Amino acid sequence: MKKLDRSLPVPLYYQLYKELKKKILNSELKPGDGLSSEFEFCKQYKISRLTVRKALEELSREGLITRSRGRGTFVSQSKQEENLTQLQGFTDEVESQGQHTSSIVLENRLVEPPPEVVQCFAIADDTPVIFLKRLRLVDNSPMAIESAYFNTTLNPRLLKLIQMDMENNSVYHFFKHDLGIVLEYADEIIEVHKPVEGDREMLKIKSDDCAVLRRRYTYISENRCIEYVISLYRGDKYKFKVRLGTGCVTK
Repeated sequence: MKKLDRSLPVPLYYQLYKELKKKILNSELKPGDGLSSEFEFCKQYKISRLTVRKALEELSREGLITRSRGRGTFVSQSKQEENLTQLQGFTDEVESQGQHTSSIVLENRLVEPPPEVVQCFAIADDTPVIFLKRLRLVDNSPMAIESAYFNTTLNPRLLKLIQMDMENNSVYHFFKHDLGIVLEYADEIIEVHKPVEGDREMLKIKSDDCAVLRRRYTYISENRCIEYVISLYRGDKYKFKVRLGTGCVTK
């Protein structure tokens, strides 16, 4: 590894942090690789344990490494990134990044709509809707639990979803290619959420881990809501990207 330069006005912990970060981003250190112990870093660079610890804390804060008591320090698995400026389904978003997606269907049936679905679909409370719940996987690793409701009053052919193999098919592909449905826009609400035990087990996360809760309302023409989705994403494996414009700037 590169030596730290004590003649520079840059703190030693920051030099070590930058050096390790560079190796992680350049894939010299790959996801799952173990880092040296604090003692080994101290010996190699002739620096204090406090200096090493501060550098590792910076890397941990950025999500680049994971520290586990008794096991050591490891390079974190790369996070799945989603661009929130485009209306895409889970399948298209994942596959656009060269990864494989699959699903485990937990439920796929007609149900009576809960109050929030009655409100967003603007339907009677006894109108049956499709409920599709799936565990979404990326490269065979659990990524999200997705609970989707579909407004059958907008197109009766939506009922075909119940007979389809939704472990290997995309809802949005079905909308576009089979039904000719054009999605106009979607509103999303995103918040940090503490998962219940059953959800933690499916996502394979720890009891003290948080997740990202997303609520999506998807609309077709004339502001009609066709889909309401509640998704719970692993916070340690997912990140969101948003491009913000200045719009009309007032001087």
